[in-house]
Amino acid sequence: MKVLLIQPPSSTVFMDKVYMYEPLGLEYLGAGLKEDGHEVLLLDARLEPDFERAFYSFQPDIVGITGYTNHLNIVKAIAAHFKEINPDVFIIVGGHHATVKPADYNDQAIDLIVIGEGVFTLRQVLKHKESQLPLGDIPGLAIPGSIMSFTAERPYTNLDDLPFPDRSLTARYRNHYFSDWMKPIASIRTSLGCFGRCNFCALWSITNGKYLQRNPERIVAELHGIQEEIVFFCDDESMCDTRRMDQLADLIQVAGIRKKYFLYGRVDTIVKHPELFAKWKNIGLIQVFVGFESFSDEHLQGLNKNITVAQQEEAVKILNDLNIDIYGSFIIDPSFTRQEFDQLIAYTRKLNISYAALSILTPLPGTALYEQNKDRLLTHDPKFFDFMHTVLPTALPLKQFYSEYARTLMKATPVPRYFRFISKFDRKRRMSTMKELYGVVTDVREGYKWHLAKES
Repeated sequence: MKVLLIQPPSSTVFMDKVYMYEPLGLEYLGAGLKEDGHEVLLLDARLEPDFERAFYSFQPDIVGITGYTNHLNIVKAIAAHFKEINPDVFIIVGGHHATVKPADYNDQAIDLIVIGEGVFTLRQVLKHKESQLPLGDIPGLAIPGSIMSFTAERPYTNLDDLPFPDRSLTARYRNHYFSDWMKPIASIRTSLGCFGRCNFCALWSITNGKYLQRNPERIVAELHGIQEEIVFFCDDESMCDTRRMDQLADLIQVAGIRKKYFLYGRVDTIVKHPELFAKWKNIGLIQVFVGFESFSDEHLQGLNKNITVAQQEEAVKILNDLNIDIYGSFIIDPSFTRQEFDQLIAYTRKLNISYAALSILTPLPGTALYEQNKDRLLTHDPKFFDFMHTVLPTALPLKQFYSEYARTLMKATPVPRYFRFISKFDRKRRMSTMKELYGVVTDVREGYKWHLAKES
């Protein structure tokens, strides 16, 4: 069969100016399908938006579309358009939102929803369709209809049973994948899930609280096949199992692999295991994404973050002493007053991190935060769930809230530190980054207009 896999365009274009990672999940799906002899085309519509042209050219039998919550309407629109072109095409939707809230895809243009890891599920679906067998005995599916039906739950796949992702499917795009100054950048998944229980995160609940890991030898074998010099570990939390990561570092060094690495690290892991980060620095770790989230122990407790401000400051010192860049993540709470915006600015500037990324506290479906706040939401429109617009009531008037958010974006990282950070970019990238930052700030400042458009 001919299968078209689609990474949908982003709901807010300016997010693609900050980072763009390869669609690793689709590369896994494509690898599994090709093992069964299917012909696969992967379309990254963030870079090649003419999905209609791809559809006409490729003439697929099956279309698979992935997406997060803010892609919901985009995915449904693509499915409807394809059905208009060819009512016989079989459309399957998967990904994060399909897993946590499959009922949102109970749409006449969608034939099937895959819940959870989709590699083996999708292979089974295509085998059943080729043999004209019913799909009801395949675990991990939701079937649209007047009343959506569900097949048996599928246990989460052992990560070592998965094929290596087929990066040849994105060969024409690979020079466009980046994060900040790191370009081109490849992605690898070494684990899934997290030991943390943050109430704003659904990633640990998707795996039923389990921390799933790949064998270090398998990871090294995959690294050997990655052409890019810079590799992003797109795990939910890379360093949860410190013994495994210690072993992996040894194997990478013995294998003579020379790459630069960017990964997620929790504050408490950094504080408890500075020697592990020192070892990773020696084999190429250049940047750590750290979820600081707040300037206040009280706020951290409210997020169920289980770290303290004192630990944050200690973690920063450890990474700075190792000369590892810190990409710090902070949350703008819609309940912030002007004073709290000022406190956040003062705190991020005091921390001495390379760069401060700021997003709005968003109760995503599938999180404890969503269950606590679903009756308070200003809107259920999926496009607002992009971490750049609020879906919760604000303490300040909306226009002032977005103005304060924009001001914080501009001031959170001191100018000298920001220029030191972007000095690693080439000249062309430095210029475009400053222009893009200005564009993001402008878009954020005018974020209140989305709410006005909704009201009208």
